[in-house]
Amino acid sequence: MPVKLVVFDIAGTTVKDDHNVSKAFQAALKKYDYEVPLDMINPLMGYEKNEAITKMLRLHETNEEKITTDLVNAIHREFVSQMISFYQFEPGIEPLPNVEETFAKLHKMGVQVGINTGFSRDIADTIVHRLQWREKGLIDYVVGSDEVELGRPHPFMILKMMHESGIINPLEVVKVGDTEVDVREGQNAGCRYVIGVTTGIFTREELEQYNPTHIIDDIAQVIDIISQ
Repeated sequence: MPVKLVVFDIAGTTVKDDHNVSKAFQAALKKYDYEVPLDMINPLMGYEKNEAITKMLRLHETNEEKITTDLVNAIHREFVSQMISFYQFEPGIEPLPNVEETFAKLHKMGVQVGINTGFSRDIADTIVHRLQWREKGLIDYVVGSDEVELGRPHPFMILKMMHESGIINPLEVVKVGDTEVDVREGQNAGCRYVIGVTTGIFTREELEQYNPTHIIDDIAQVIDIISQ
């Protein structure tokens, strides 16, 4: 049974990220007087960002009544604003090594390429536009976490992409990402291969705890895996 679709995460998997997402998350929290170290934020990267904000507030706010929908939404709006500005204007926004070449090779093999993310769709579109991936014909689908009922680790973003591509069997789908929730998303969707990459937030040792089918150091290795 051939693979028909490979779904990739964005920050840390296909796009260079020097903890920039975590730093924006940190700054958005700080604006509302929550001082949170990066090493506590990093493990939450990959989650839908409203959920990540709520999780972080519950660790740092002793008064549960202060953790309101309005507060979470305000912090998220600040995060989105920072991220869109960053990905629009910051120099050095670029794909990780071998990413675009891997997308092109997948297409030559007749495999569709999808991008999904813990970001909302507006941030995802900003990145895709900056890198001109649609204009280059490198990707087929983009799904943001705000387009589905629940983000990672739930499988709904992958299921949405499968529906759009006409794929019924998850064994024809591969998930690639750099975080715990990327791995669990792929597992929950029943993907044939769930591939962790060490180019982002999580180390090989940290990824191993979640039992992906493969762990790779170079995105180009995806081609070897699905060609087996």
